[in-house]
Amino acid sequence: MTTNLFAQRSTLEYELPPFALIRDDHYLPAFYAGMEAQLEEVDQIVNSGKPTFENTIVALEVSGQILNRVAMVFFNKSASDTSSEIDAIEEEIAPKLAAHSDAIKLNPTLFHRIELLYKEYEQVSSESSQGLSQEDRWLLERYYRDFLYAGAALPEADREELKKINAELSQLETQFSRQTLADTNDLAIIVDSESELDGLAPNQIAAAKEAAVSRNMPEKWLLHMVNFTGNPLLANLKNRDLREKIMKASLVKGNRDNENDNKSVVLSMVALRARRAKIFGAQSHAEYILREQTAGSPANVHELMKKLAPAAIKNAKTEGTLLQEAIIADGYTHQLESWDWDYYSEKVRLAKYDIDTVAMAPYFELERVLHDGIFYAATKLFGLSFKERPDLVTYHPEARAFEVNNEDGTPVGLFIADFYTRDSKRGGAWMNNLVDQNFLLGQLPVVCNNLNILKPPDGQPTLITFDFLRTLFHEFGHALHGLLSQTKYPRVSGTNVQRDFVEFPSQVNEMWMLWPEVVDNYAYHYETGEKLPQEWIDRIHSADTFNQGFLTTSYLQAAVLDLAWHELSFGEKALPGKNVESVKDVIAFEAEALANYGLDYLPVPTRYRTTYFSHIFAGGYSAGYYGYIWSEVLDADTVEWFKEHGGLKRELGDHFRAELLSRGGSIDSLQMYRNFRGRDADIAPLLKRRGL
Repeated sequence: MTTNLFAQRSTLEYELPPFALIRDDHYLPAFYAGMEAQLEEVDQIVNSGKPTFENTIVALEVSGQILNRVAMVFFNKSASDTSSEIDAIEEEIAPKLAAHSDAIKLNPTLFHRIELLYKEYEQVSSESSQGLSQEDRWLLERYYRDFLYAGAALPEADREELKKINAELSQLETQFSRQTLADTNDLAIIVDSESELDGLAPNQIAAAKEAAVSRNMPEKWLLHMVNFTGNPLLANLKNRDLREKIMKASLVKGNRDNENDNKSVVLSMVALRARRAKIFGAQSHAEYILREQTAGSPANVHELMKKLAPAAIKNAKTEGTLLQEAIIADGYTHQLESWDWDYYSEKVRLAKYDIDTVAMAPYFELERVLHDGIFYAATKLFGLSFKERPDLVTYHPEARAFEVNNEDGTPVGLFIADFYTRDSKRGGAWMNNLVDQNFLLGQLPVVCNNLNILKPPDGQPTLITFDFLRTLFHEFGHALHGLLSQTKYPRVSGTNVQRDFVEFPSQVNEMWMLWPEVVDNYAYHYETGEKLPQEWIDRIHSADTFNQGFLTTSYLQAAVLDLAWHELSFGEKALPGKNVESVKDVIAFEAEALANYGLDYLPVPTRYRTTYFSHIFAGGYSAGYYGYIWSEVLDADTVEWFKEHGGLKRELGDHFRAELLSRGGSIDSLQMYRNFRGRDADIAPLLKRRGL
């Protein structure tokens, strides 16, 4: 028998899981024990007499703690440090977890109890809420809607079909994730000579050498693929043949007719999602998903995107003309291609605005950015302090723990930073929790940030690009959302908000990256100590809308692809041209979707092609990738509010914390924004920011 290390709450500080003791063979027994225990708890709820808020809703909130503990640890591990053993466990457990969730949410007797409570309190005004707080009432509504959304009110035959579909989808999502990572690793570019890397900074070349050494190729240099289209190195590589090789490798991830090909997985997933939507009486998966988001419907999303798309593509083509002129000025006659865009946009940026992003990297040393930039801004804005705790054992030697306290010394939680790329880590950057803050169980938050920064050789500093600088501030915005949560219930803690609202706080946090007081505190040359020149910062601001045509178009292309796949319908009543069963060619469908929206412009490839679009086929963003631009409307409007009221001021941070960050998902997202801002968001700041 394997000891179940997840059977009890951790006795370590902050309930940090006992990573020093956890082995791979602990996970499966703990998963099965956790599922069994929660089903027993649900049985007790069902048989607990007349339903009350305490014996039904609160009881559900405290159920499944064993399962929650093992799931939080395991899925953090599978994303940041997987292995063949972890992959095998995930393949086995994914459909079991889907079935377990369905066994609870499709339980008609349990749903009947929730429905009775919901209807009882629906009749009661908020002034005489029979002892329920605003958060209590919102939680009750969430549970009622969760169960409805899962299919609890459907006939038994439909519920049984849903169970089969959900199990299949969970297996396919796991398969998509595994194959994407494997193909991404397999497509890494091997370089034979350092001369081919001309244009890269010394630290980038050193990191490429270190990556090759890690794969037992000490005489080579290795360039990792990234999860999105392209590669940050394309901006500086002079070797056009190598740029082309990198871009073409990037564009075929998951689409090489090999064992990691994702096309059939995509078609199966899209069909299953469309079938599920039909069971719920929705025209499409997008309609089904958006019922529960702030957007409300696909039509509302299209309305926003169609305001942006024509100006975005027009600006991108104008930018393309400038880049073509730069190619000719360089003495070449070739047409602008996708692998030229980043390189020549840097040349134009340098010529037009005198901005050299390669020259900036020595001013962005990771440790200084973290302590004197990211942490410093959080201290000024929220009164937080950060203390590294090397004595706390985390899930990987590169994952570092920081204790977070309020100004008065009271504990806030634990922040874990895991910044470096490795073959066992999936691509991209993200935040996740190991412990959710809540008063019900008396738990403080433990949150993680994962990035994929190239690790330099031992003893050398980690110098990051301007893009990674922005990503660090962005992901820490998610971390703050989790850390500063002050909710009673786990269900609504931290980032547990509507999907198209979750990116809002993280996007706001990007504003402090170049805020004068913050950048003056961290941006110093790692060797000379020279401050990042103010004229460089001024030039960056003057170039705010530069390349926004490219960036907005590339993003919108991905959002359009997401909606195109998920607006397909299943069955005879599908709209003309929208029947999911008629789609056989993934690449042709992709091209048609972009052309129909007027976003087909070859030099600007979509940020994610279908076969490596993990956000929507292996993550929680299906029919939701639009959420970044949807949230950015709120973000841009909030940045204007901060600027109008003086910026990095404690009283402004306290207001943002009290009215928004601390509330998690304990009230309606847009109402929360109105409480913070005093009105609905204005789209004008976004249009200005994007040069639209």
